[in-house]
Amino acid sequence: MFLFIYICIFVEEISRSPKSVAMRYNDKGIDFKYLLVSEKDKMFGLTVNTVGFQPVAPNSLYPSTEHPKSYYFNPKKGRVLSEYQFVYISKGKGVFSSANTKKTPIKKGQVMFLFPGKWHSYQPLKETGWNEYYIGFEGDIINTLIEKNFLPSQNQVLDVGVNEELVNLFLIAIKVAKEDKKSAQQYLAGIVFHILGMILSLSQNRSYDANESTQVIERAKIIMRENIHKEIDIKEIASNLGTSYSWFRKFFKEYTGYPPAQYFQELKLRKAKELLTETSLPIKEIAYELNFSSIEYFLSFFKQRVNITPSEYRKINGTDKQQ
Repeated sequence: MFLFIYICIFVEEISRSPKSVAMRYNDKGIDFKYLLVSEKDKMFGLTVNTVGFQPVAPNSLYPSTEHPKSYYFNPKKGRVLSEYQFVYISKGKGVFSSANTKKTPIKKGQVMFLFPGKWHSYQPLKETGWNEYYIGFEGDIINTLIEKNFLPSQNQVLDVGVNEELVNLFLIAIKVAKEDKKSAQQYLAGIVFHILGMILSLSQNRSYDANESTQVIERAKIIMRENIHKEIDIKEIASNLGTSYSWFRKFFKEYTGYPPAQYFQELKLRKAKELLTETSLPIKEIAYELNFSSIEYFLSFFKQRVNITPSEYRKINGTDKQQ
């Protein structure tokens, strides 16, 4: 009898993205981690070998040469991995083929599921590029799920739609992997289960969530989350997504409960709280990291919404409290 306990801890995490003068949304830099796995970790039943994010601009080299030789490949020749991988495309278009799948167009909102020991190849279209999130894993638990046909090998491209929560799970996984604290592998295993469950649910209920309007808003939420350290232009986002600003603002508020600008401010506030509680960064540097115009404005912004100053918040909730 196959039995495992999946404890899911819902955590609000927001990834960091570099500052940029140009308004190129969803183009934060490549971010990945390759992990060492101990024999004890393997006994848990699922381990993660790599996790990352890679933005590929139009007409640029793919894949990045920064990856290890065991992962790097020539898209014309393809490759064979020794692990499973989920590869989620949040932006752009491309193609995928494998031993079981003929050459198939790939678009944003789709997941490619890669199997160990099976040949595959994929790449973005030169004219569009793409943004990809990926996580590589292996273990007896996943093998059992495959044997029980939860993830049939004949269907390696799953349509899940553009989904901010799914993106956030990948961002949390990247953060956990890079911090590499004790029991990081077990934490990452839980995230893989969460990603797997979400992919299955989204793909099997796609008709319910496929409304074009909701996909526009989900796309906008991902843009805001990936550009938390920049200034954004709400009207430009609406234009880039092919909608009028008036419709975008109205439907965004109906969908999220916040006007777009306020939603972005709430993301900044959550990130500020995270940096105050989990790091020792000076408050001035936090204000700079989140692209506030001045330290004075950040202090005013924070106190207006939290009713205490950043220093007081850190003293109550941060590392000072634990010491």
